[in-house]
Amino acid sequence: MGRHRTDELDDGYRASEPPPRRRSKNSRGRVLVPLAGAVAMAVLLGVAAFVIFNRDHDCSAGKLPLRVVATPDIQPALNKIAGTYNKAMHSIDSKCVEVSVAKEAAARTANALAAGKSKADFWVADSSLLMESMRATSGKDTLPQVEGSIASSPVVLAAAKASAQKLSGALQPSWTAMVSAANVANVDGPGRKVRVLALDPQKNSAGLAALLAAAGTAKEAGQDKALVGALKELSGQLAPDSTALLASLTVKSGSRVPVGVTTEQAIHAHNVKKPEAPVVALYPKEGTLSLDYPVTILTKDTGVLKAATDFKQELSSESARKVLRAAGFRSADGKAGDALSEDKGFTPEAPVALDPPDGATVTRMVQTWSRLNLGTRLLTLLDVSGTMALPVPGTGMTRMQAINKIAAEGLGLFPAGSEIGLWTFSTHLDGKGKDWKENVPVGPLSESINGALRKDVMGRTLAQMRAKATGDTGLNDTVKAAYGQLTKTYQQDKVNTLLILTDGAGNDDPDGGVKNSEIIQYLNKTYNPKRPISILLIAFGPDAKKGKKQMETLAKATGGEAYIAEDILQVRDFFLQGMERRLCTPNCDG
Repeated sequence: MGRHRTDELDDGYRASEPPPRRRSKNSRGRVLVPLAGAVAMAVLLGVAAFVIFNRDHDCSAGKLPLRVVATPDIQPALNKIAGTYNKAMHSIDSKCVEVSVAKEAAARTANALAAGKSKADFWVADSSLLMESMRATSGKDTLPQVEGSIASSPVVLAAAKASAQKLSGALQPSWTAMVSAANVANVDGPGRKVRVLALDPQKNSAGLAALLAAAGTAKEAGQDKALVGALKELSGQLAPDSTALLASLTVKSGSRVPVGVTTEQAIHAHNVKKPEAPVVALYPKEGTLSLDYPVTILTKDTGVLKAATDFKQELSSESARKVLRAAGFRSADGKAGDALSEDKGFTPEAPVALDPPDGATVTRMVQTWSRLNLGTRLLTLLDVSGTMALPVPGTGMTRMQAINKIAAEGLGLFPAGSEIGLWTFSTHLDGKGKDWKENVPVGPLSESINGALRKDVMGRTLAQMRAKATGDTGLNDTVKAAYGQLTKTYQQDKVNTLLILTDGAGNDDPDGGVKNSEIIQYLNKTYNPKRPISILLIAFGPDAKKGKKQMETLAKATGGEAYIAEDILQVRDFFLQGMERRLCTPNCDG
């Protein structure tokens, strides 16, 4: 039989079937067919949505670990962002990315990376300054490129909120004021009321940024010598990290107000943890540098590289930025969140940004800090010849008394770990034919000599020193003996220096001894630029200028310098200039 259309039957039904009974308009039966269609459509849509969802969140091939290493300050915020990211099931090649964020100091990660031992796939350091320094020393081809910044935090001065009011008359927030306050030679400056604390620039990026900012502004302000004095003082006032530094700001110790250098974010973190001892941020008027939290992708694996790129994109999302701002960071563009409000001790508006230094400048500053903070090994030769008993016009002192005061002023600039000794010199001072005498052997100032600290022994010896009325100078013989001893006992980890304090009469030795030309020949032959021992000569008195040429020739034969003091207080600057020269030795004049 052929096929028949049902609509050819009565009412569209087969003739063999009875027609259905009609229902009223309000009957529920009329909605069953469309309802069934809707249910079917919903089921189909649900299946489609399931398929689409799983296509973007497909973990059928397992997990894809992404190992992130971040500095301790930003790690908690990144860990929170990573937790949200992991829950969203980001899929790469049918594997769901699983981000873990480990905490590690940037310097440690950098060292591991330089040694080829880093196991991280993704690194968030705290500063591009560190990366630039590494790149300048290791070579551009050996390190991966930084791929943008995810946050920022300006480096600022900090003080306890309880003592900040006391600073208004003693220290205006600026890098130049900080340098003046920290300058060890400026005993009459703001350092009388303010004690500056710092972070080690070799271990802490905020400390390095502060050093670079202070050095740059000091140079523009003509504070080069003051900067050396400040760095020398700060080397003994270093805190191991921002947590320790900020905690020390709120502890009373003496009459001076402690001021530190750290980041905004570190201050925020301190205040959250210790609300009973808040710290406020002080913004340098010249502007500042900021930590910029650069991202560096380290992995070479293709799949992990895709995951790293995806997570990097997540870190630039507004939701991630909110997490970072809530933790006290600014966005990369300087935008602050509620955590950095005025009522919490901050200035929400981004501070003026100083020009960031290049890699060479960063490297040079790190080397400067390292060299400046090498230990000191100093042998002082003190002139006690007969002319030292003569008066210095207008001072009420003899030359001997003036030189002793100069020695006390200068030697007081050196920290306790310095190794210092004292010889006096004049003809036949220690028996016939020997023009020098060892009064205090070279050793640490903090070391005990017969029950007394070497520092105290030095002070007493200087105070009791008297000129030998019948003695001539005998300078050249003494210099040869002292330089020879320092050469034999040279210490590689210290700056070795021969300091000569005299009234400037030059070599005066009726018995002959070593002639001027002979001592220069000896120094030229003995001086070793790989093991440098410099002569620093300071002369004071009316005869000083007469022997200036000879003294300069003597000092420069060893890469050193000779200074003529017209005022006792000038000695502070001379000692600082001597310290400054240690930064360029052995190439200060070449």
